[in-house]
Amino acid sequence: MKAEIVAVGTELLLGQIVNSNAQYLSQELASLGIDVYFQTVVGDNTSRLKQAIQLAAGRADVLIFTGGLGPTQDDLTKDVVAEVLDRSLHIDRMAMDNIERFFKDRNVPMTENNRRQALSIDGATPLANETGLAVGNAIAEGGKFYILLPGPPNEMKPMFEQQAKPWIMQHVLTNESPIYSRMLKFAGIGESALETKLLDLIESQTDPTIAPYAKESEVTIRISTKADSQSAASSKLDVMEEQIASRLPEHFYANEDVPIEKTIIDMMTEQGLTVSCAESCTGGMLMQTFTTVPGSATVFLGGIVCYSNAMKEKLLNVPHDLLEGENAPGAVSAETAKVLAEQVRMIVDTDFGLAVTGVAGPAYSERKPVGLVYIAISRRDGDTEVHELHLKGNRNTIRLRSTKTVLYHLWKQLKRNEYQAGK
Repeated sequence: MKAEIVAVGTELLLGQIVNSNAQYLSQELASLGIDVYFQTVVGDNTSRLKQAIQLAAGRADVLIFTGGLGPTQDDLTKDVVAEVLDRSLHIDRMAMDNIERFFKDRNVPMTENNRRQALSIDGATPLANETGLAVGNAIAEGGKFYILLPGPPNEMKPMFEQQAKPWIMQHVLTNESPIYSRMLKFAGIGESALETKLLDLIESQTDPTIAPYAKESEVTIRISTKADSQSAASSKLDVMEEQIASRLPEHFYANEDVPIEKTIIDMMTEQGLTVSCAESCTGGMLMQTFTTVPGSATVFLGGIVCYSNAMKEKLLNVPHDLLEGENAPGAVSAETAKVLAEQVRMIVDTDFGLAVTGVAGPAYSERKPVGLVYIAISRRDGDTEVHELHLKGNRNTIRLRSTKTVLYHLWKQLKRNEYQAGK
């Protein structure tokens, strides 16, 4: 079963908004066992939209439309789909009641063009809009399936989940096995290096399939299989996961789609450990990363942004002759990173102290090149670990990669803790 997603809206072509709907729908359709072969974006133009519909109908079984269901004259999706299918439009009474109630409750006059949001194609199943006004449509015609959804994600997602998905399962998925997927997460390794480790598995894949995806400083492997049940799928996915994980034990941190910071917070919570941070070039990014994770307050106790040398001296007791002077290592050095990590750990009284100091750019600092970064991890019951990094990219990329690298090395230490504890 092949699908095409057709996103309607000139604002998408102009780059005024990002087409996040396509990502969501692709994932949802894949979970149902429907393969998305094409994604199309077309502007608010009748002839071009008609061409896009005809092209999609010639190469896909399921056509999912987003956008163009609103009240204005350039909201054309229902009109053009109805024309292609040689059907008329009518006012859906329930949708119209909802629109009228909306304006009445707010004591606002309803303009006549709002009636367009209640239009439904003859013979279509109306899809109620629980968070907006425009009614959606689902139609089976000539062995093809047409599903019309609103453009705003806060309307589209609930409509798909509550209305369109059940319709698809009832009308489309009569003999299809659903796709089950598992996301394997890796850190501290690039996409090309990871692919090299798994090249024979990727080249010989049949079922399950293997697909790598790269994010900044993390790589995801999606393994997928079609099966009649969750238990049958899990049996196949478990075997593939074990093969992949055994080749990359130093990098494989989760078998679900979570960032490494979430894994770290969970591990530290389980181990009863705490952490603090001292940040220079990252300017608080590491601390922000921790605090985005719910429940991090029991693990991350605090930190210090010591951007200037004066703050490094005053708040973290870094010796002046370490920072400045003819033979001083400087703020960007292994020596300074070590002191920062140890001092913040003692000041905040945590099990781990993390530190980052470096040159994020765009210019040299202390006659040291952009991308030179030192990170350090101090632990209450062990030696301080320092790493010298040589990173590429712009200022923000270097800061982000520095942050993710600290997290990766912290995760490795926590993993060793688990191993030594016999887990």
